[in-house]
Amino acid sequence: MWLINSSIGRKVVMSVTGIALILFLTFHGCMNVVALFSEEGYNMICEFLGANWYAVVATLGLAALAVIHIVYAFILTAQNRTARGDNRYEVSTVVNPGKVEWASKNMLVLGIIVVIGLLLHLYNFWYNMMFAELLGTYQQIDPADGFAWIVETFSSPVFVVLYIIWLAALWFHLTHGFWSALQTLGWSGKTWLCRWKMIGIIYVTLLILCFLVVVLAFAFKCAPSLC
Repeated sequence: MWLINSSIGRKVVMSVTGIALILFLTFHGCMNVVALFSEEGYNMICEFLGANWYAVVATLGLAALAVIHIVYAFILTAQNRTARGDNRYEVSTVVNPGKVEWASKNMLVLGIIVVIGLLLHLYNFWYNMMFAELLGTYQQIDPADGFAWIVETFSSPVFVVLYIIWLAALWFHLTHGFWSALQTLGWSGKTWLCRWKMIGIIYVTLLILCFLVVVLAFAFKCAPSLC
């Protein structure tokens, strides 16, 4: 099958899974912002997305997308290194002659930081919430009390710093991945490539701010329910 056996097919798979993950992050970011305004509203969302069958199925689907994206990233990186030495990601020299973005040259490193941050995030929230609810291993905090888990997590300065580093790496990774995915899918020419880059920077910046504002608000006890 060309999606698996060919280099172009692998790039298409990576692009599609990447766009799907960005859409999920958009939903997740909007959901998190609710915690800034209403503890009850945020916990209602958490209860709706708890250990229900549809939430579990969606989680398994997201996990599959993430694994496929990560595996294909390593495969393409290995192929690029073999074919072009240390040049890990191909950037069009026609559109952007003589200039290679920092993010494009460090996508593997950024990707590794993103994965480590993801594992940390899964431990702090998914493991203590959905997974705990599925197994019935209740702790001092109710698994459905997502607001309390946010308070607990970001009361630690260490976690705050780690999340900020993770979000910074995620910003670089997504701003490059956004336009790169559209270019792979053939949705950009010479004119639209520059436009997609600008759109990507604006979109991803707003997306990351949704997460960062929540981290900082709870770190400095600025959320309305904490004041």
